[in-house]
Amino acid sequence: MSEPLDLLLRDCALPEGARADIGCRDGRIASLGPVSPAGAGRASRVIDGAGRLVTAGLVDAHVHLDKALLSSRAPGLEGSLAEAIRVTGEAKRGFTVEDIRARARAVLDLAVRSGTTAMRSHVEVDPIVGLKGLEALRPLRDEYAPALDLQLCAFAQEGILQAPGTEALLARALREGADLVGGCPYNDTDPRAHVDTIFRLAREFGVDADFHADFFDEAEHLHVRYICEQTARFGWEGRVAVGHLTELAALAPAERDSVIAELRAARVGVIMLPATDLYLMGRRDERNARRGLAPAKQLLAAGVPVAAATNNVRNAFTPVGNADLALMGVLLVVGAHMGTRAELLQALAMLTTEPARILRRQDHGLALGNRADLVVWEAAALDEALGGLAPRAYVIKSGRVTIEHRTTVVEPWRD
Repeated sequence: MSEPLDLLLRDCALPEGARADIGCRDGRIASLGPVSPAGAGRASRVIDGAGRLVTAGLVDAHVHLDKALLSSRAPGLEGSLAEAIRVTGEAKRGFTVEDIRARARAVLDLAVRSGTTAMRSHVEVDPIVGLKGLEALRPLRDEYAPALDLQLCAFAQEGILQAPGTEALLARALREGADLVGGCPYNDTDPRAHVDTIFRLAREFGVDADFHADFFDEAEHLHVRYICEQTARFGWEGRVAVGHLTELAALAPAERDSVIAELRAARVGVIMLPATDLYLMGRRDERNARRGLAPAKQLLAAGVPVAAATNNVRNAFTPVGNADLALMGVLLVVGAHMGTRAELLQALAMLTTEPARILRRQDHGLALGNRADLVVWEAAALDEALGGLAPRAYVIKSGRVTIEHRTTVVEPWRD
């Protein structure tokens, strides 16, 4: 007789449409199929799925916890990327550790309650803010560990060459607990030297690298080609991600396919940021304004890992948001034309298993032996869950229920 289950979810709908019982033991998915009444009777806890959809936990691969919720103190007036960088840089001068931590905790609470079980947050490290962001967020990594696995990326938003002292601060951040290193070559005086510095630090400390890259309407930079070249040169395949990459959408098909082939060969992951990309791109177009999204379907078809992530929550880069990845799913479906059933499954993967690949969490997803990080939706099928922004009923981390939503609706008008 098998060991008792720690948690059993009975009669669940799976994303592809099948029904199953899902058993969890020792933090893993131990069974995926019918469980006998005797087996159910031995489970420590049983939850009746009642035909509700269950997915893998949501994975937010690109968030800025340290500069979230700034709209009231540093609003954008022009709505441009340059302005967002400028006003946020000015706001950073007034940041304190306590301020950063309070805003980050508010966003983490929203994310956990909506079903996010893993996250990568960029932490700005520069002469303006020093290491305050890392000091603020490092304790939260431990505090939220029962509900969410948090990676912290030491990030050079203000550049490296144009901000002397940043390279030393990045190295110090990596010594003091940052999980990986990130750069922003388009916001520096020598983009290639910027990329070189990030790879030098990644190799010195043995960590992954994550770049904000090619975030413009026209293909003016294509720094991603150099990033791919250096990834292969240093043997960092599968350990590098690029966020935004909106310039890829501006290329003619032949050149676009060439860049996609380079991404695939270097196993560089792409992280789309739909709310920010849709908000900031295409602003100078006087007719037929562009969506400004990387070509998700072509990237996925080529085998490139592609995620959709939150990026910013209510600041000059993105004035809306609530840290619910389902909202990114809606924007992705609409903005990237991903509305067929097969494409909805791809969109779900871009919120779950695809970002898990980029974060190198290979055991994430609805399969035996994988982590029991799960979301039970108040929906019977995927189109209802994503298409209707369905509420979450339960969130499960490592086989343990971390969030239970209880909603009461009163409708006096019906009396």
